[in-house]
Amino acid sequence: MDKLYRMEDAQRILQLAIAQETESGELSRQQLLEIAEELNISPTTLQTAEQQWHIMKGQAEDHRLFQQQRRQKLQSQLVRYGIIVGFLVVMDVLTPGGTFLGHLGFSLYVALFWGLGLSLQTWRTMQTSGERYERDINKWRRKRSMQKTINGVVNRFLGPTH
Repeated sequence: MDKLYRMEDAQRILQLAIAQETESGELSRQQLLEIAEELNISPTTLQTAEQQWHIMKGQAEDHRLFQQQRRQKLQSQLVRYGIIVGFLVVMDVLTPGGTFLGHLGFSLYVALFWGLGLSLQTWRTMQTSGERYERDINKWRRKRSMQKTINGVVNRFLGPTH
């Protein structure tokens, strides 16, 4: 009796075998067609799968770029927070007279409230799924698409720049 494999296991076994069979780790389109033919996969099914793969690859790249931009924005906000709160603490310490909190008065309130906002922003930045994330990435995609369109129109009118 033949041993049965789950679909995920069979796919992983085939991936490993193909990776071991090819020295460079890459397959030509012709090799891909030959493997599909040996597995009784029609060329149209292979083409449909290839199109889906391109879409998924593009979406993965979008997610990577979106997360990278979100992290850079958060990092910039954290640096700004550190500089400004540090300056306010120095000003509080150097100001004569104290409050019931010692020398930290106004700067403590700024640090606490701004820090609360930054912690919420950090939590939101680290989220990579959910309704809010999808809404944010779709908004980012629309904005990015609009920028590409505007840049294309401007380049068409101004001509190529060298």
